[in-house]
Amino acid sequence: MNAPSRTAVGPIKAVIFDMDGLLLDTEGIYTEVTKIIAERYGRTYDWSIKQHIIGRGAQDLADYVVKALDLPITPAEFLEIREPLMSERFPKALGMPGAEALVRHLKAHNIPIAVGTSSSRNSFGHKTTLHREWFGLFDTIVTADDPEVGAAKPAPDIFLTAARRLGVAPEDCLVFEDSPFGVTAAKAAGMTAIAVPDEAMADSKYHHADQIIRKLADFDLAAYGLPPLP
Repeated sequence: MNAPSRTAVGPIKAVIFDMDGLLLDTEGIYTEVTKIIAERYGRTYDWSIKQHIIGRGAQDLADYVVKALDLPITPAEFLEIREPLMSERFPKALGMPGAEALVRHLKAHNIPIAVGTSSSRNSFGHKTTLHREWFGLFDTIVTADDPEVGAAKPAPDIFLTAARRLGVAPEDCLVFEDSPFGVTAAKAAGMTAIAVPDEAMADSKYHHADQIIRKLADFDLAAYGLPPLP
């Protein structure tokens, strides 16, 4: 069940989007690649582990996976093995339902918009291969390896950097996130956080979100002072 919409204290002035699993359907690629690596060492990667790493930065994710699967490699070696496998697959990533339409709608109504992602700048480039035109609509893109970002999610740095570049106070920003770590980061930044979870994720993992919806098209823009979709 969706959490009820808030009674808006004041209108939202900017919107920040996570990317993986929110704008682009990349989570399946991460799963496929991690399974391939796990199987090389006779391990099984499944939902019991994946549910704990969605939204983590690369180093944090690697630390968790190597430990959880008891892999005989270091986290650095895991990332090194993973990179070419992902680079081969990311350029084929598709957009998530409703993502492009919402981005275009906000841009058309002059709402400042940003991407705040735990991906690296290089990885961002691969993932957006099929989507350059509408990703070009964003006012700023903040990646985890941005020089102004000190720590990846669940730290608030990525979102605070995005707000600063948009010229909007954090409390006037709304964040769309698919991961509990991302919601934690948004709330730590003092922002309104809307969770759009993977269908297999329980609502209980998003107790700290301001609202939970199951797809972007379900979002009531007007409740947050934003122009409604036609």
